[in-house]
Amino acid sequence: MPAAVQNLWQRLSGWVRGFTPAQMTIAIIGLAAVVLGGVALASWLARPTLTPLFSGLSATDASAVVEELQASGVSYELADGGSTVLVPEGDVYDQRLALASAGLPGDNSQGYNLLDQMGVTASEFQQNVTYQRALEGELAATIAAISGVETATVRLALPEETVFVSEQRDPTASVFVATRSGTTLSGEQVQAIVHLVSAAVQGMASTDVAVIDADGTVLSTVGGGATGSSGDQANEYETRVAAAVTTMLDRIVGAGNSSVVVSADVAQGVSERTSESYGVPEGAPALTETTDTESYTGEQQGAAGVLGPDNIAVPQAEGNQGDGAYVNESSNRTNAIDRTVETVTTPAGGVERQTVSVALNQAALGGADVGNIEQLVAAAAGIDAARGDAVAVQVVDFDTTAAEGAETALAEARAAEQEQQVQSLIRTGAIALAVLIGSIVVAIIVARAARKPRREPVDIGELRDQRAELDGQAQWDELIAGPAEPPTVPLTQLQPVEPTSNEIKRAELNALAQRDPARTADLLRAMMDDGNRS
Repeated sequence: MPAAVQNLWQRLSGWVRGFTPAQMTIAIIGLAAVVLGGVALASWLARPTLTPLFSGLSATDASAVVEELQASGVSYELADGGSTVLVPEGDVYDQRLALASAGLPGDNSQGYNLLDQMGVTASEFQQNVTYQRALEGELAATIAAISGVETATVRLALPEETVFVSEQRDPTASVFVATRSGTTLSGEQVQAIVHLVSAAVQGMASTDVAVIDADGTVLSTVGGGATGSSGDQANEYETRVAAAVTTMLDRIVGAGNSSVVVSADVAQGVSERTSESYGVPEGAPALTETTDTESYTGEQQGAAGVLGPDNIAVPQAEGNQGDGAYVNESSNRTNAIDRTVETVTTPAGGVERQTVSVALNQAALGGADVGNIEQLVAAAAGIDAARGDAVAVQVVDFDTTAAEGAETALAEARAAEQEQQVQSLIRTGAIALAVLIGSIVVAIIVARAARKPRREPVDIGELRDQRAELDGQAQWDELIAGPAEPPTVPLTQLQPVEPTSNEIKRAELNALAQRDPARTADLLRAMMDDGNRS
């Protein structure tokens, strides 16, 4: 083993042996945490990246795909409630080819691919039926792609076109949808299904589609449209108008001093009205005009009379005879006529009539004019008197007991929330302080352990022999303390003094310290430790 490595190992061993039991416990826990973290990181890095193999699978297809993956020994995971199969990224394309060769997932679609299976000898009836089935399959597949829809079935009733009927019947459709567990279709989704089907079939109106879910609930009816949609539209309209009126009144009488209720009658179905009117334009020239005049003049040739008895003509008198004249004049004029045809279609959800009721707090009204407020409310709500809309504004005394109780409860809730926040901050601060103190303690322990000098075993036999010659513990303490400050004596009084045995030993120790001070210090430190243990 190289000397550098051996020296490092000795230092590390000496540093570990210098740990106290508490430091050793902390070190073991930290080492275990590092090892476990490394194992977890290695396992996470070694885990393969999973990629969707197929998604949106039915339960049957998912089961068949999983069986094939198990037979091939490929790891997999299921997601999205079992409709998505995940496999390692490197096996995606290989497994797709292998499953495709096995006919998985099964293609049960009945769309336009049915037209590819028809032969040249198919009859017109077969062609029509196949086209209808293909159209139904395509619509069902499209509806099944809507969020929340698991499966869908579409049935179309297409009347046969013929010239032998005076009025052609409209096509209709029925849609069956099965939603995922815990999912309910919203009104917008039902409207989307209705318009999707009606727009895909020529001549079909949105009111000709019926939608039923798996629970037997009718979501849309033929001739009535989506059920519940009119009510939703009415609620939305009432909420919007009430919010607009309330916002305006809050600026006038203050917040909480007005109550607004809007009631709207919404059309349940689509209505259509056609009117035709005619009129003569003023000052417009005639389109065509003809005048015929016929006149006749001439002398009367014979006397005319009346028949008398026995059919004998009685001649007229002489004064009745004279010249004959005839005049006949006629005119024919064709004038321009205005023809106006107006068709008004009212969609489902249109407002037929609405009423707005407003109650104002007497205490907050002040000098405001109730008539002006009523006009403002009518303008803000879009009141139309022609269709029968009405507005009612009344000034009453509001009961503020509930409001005061709510305000008190709100203040108490706010105080409790603030107290909880303070307690949470205190707990967080205490935890942070404890962690900080623990970190400081650990840092101090580690720093002291790092600063502890390294000790090496030495032979202290020589120093022990010298210690044995000393007379008692007092002389040893004196030796350790070092020489005291000598008293000041005049030079004339100095006399040669023989060194004592202690002085001789002290001199020998000083000489030893001068020769090898580091070793002497280690020997003294070891002897002090022995003295303390004894």
